[in-house]
Amino acid sequence: MTTSATLLTYDLGPGVEAFSTRRDSVLPYPVTEAHQIHGFRVAVIERPGVRKEELQGYDALVTGMPGIAVGVHTADCVPILLYNRQRRVVAAIHSGWKGTVQRISQKVLFEMKQRYGSRPEEIRAAIGPAIGPASFQVGEEVVQFFKEQGFPLEDIWYFKPGRSGVPMADGHHLDLFKANRWLLEEAGVPAANIQECGIDSYTDESFFSARREGLSTGRTISFIRLV
Repeated sequence: MTTSATLLTYDLGPGVEAFSTRRDSVLPYPVTEAHQIHGFRVAVIERPGVRKEELQGYDALVTGMPGIAVGVHTADCVPILLYNRQRRVVAAIHSGWKGTVQRISQKVLFEMKQRYGSRPEEIRAAIGPAIGPASFQVGEEVVQFFKEQGFPLEDIWYFKPGRSGVPMADGHHLDLFKANRWLLEEAGVPAANIQECGIDSYTDESFFSARREGLSTGRTISFIRLV
């Protein structure tokens, strides 16, 4: 992974390009995106020129077509980019806390296996900028959702008592980076094949943050394409 004043670049090996935009970035080419709804539906892109209007209600895109960039937009949610060099298939995933608790990344891995014969152990993954655990203060009910779905709370959750008055400092906190890494590893992706950029979109103002700026803020685009 490398950084610059424009694009955040992920090194997933030969045959692929993978990036996240910063606030002032310009996309280098068109990117196919969906109308995301914080769900878990996966669309497979099998032809060029698919319009956003055709992709209502999808939060992950998969393609095996070279030259077709697929991407997701986020402003604190977790973007995940997947690449299988052997099977020549890529995916872009939008995984906020709702998508994470619904195990969207595992559903994508299953779809890649069904459509392309992709095996999890062949996958290389990049986890892009998202709200970090120190900034992601949540209600107890959200923690309960993760507990009910079998997530390892001892690794992804902590509680800070008190009323410090510091925004986002106290109460329940979740680590969506670790939660999504855990999902990938549980599905069979080798730990060594997963890279995390470690950027907290809430504190790093070069990235958009809905929690910091409001829902009307812009969006980071994380995208990947076969070359």
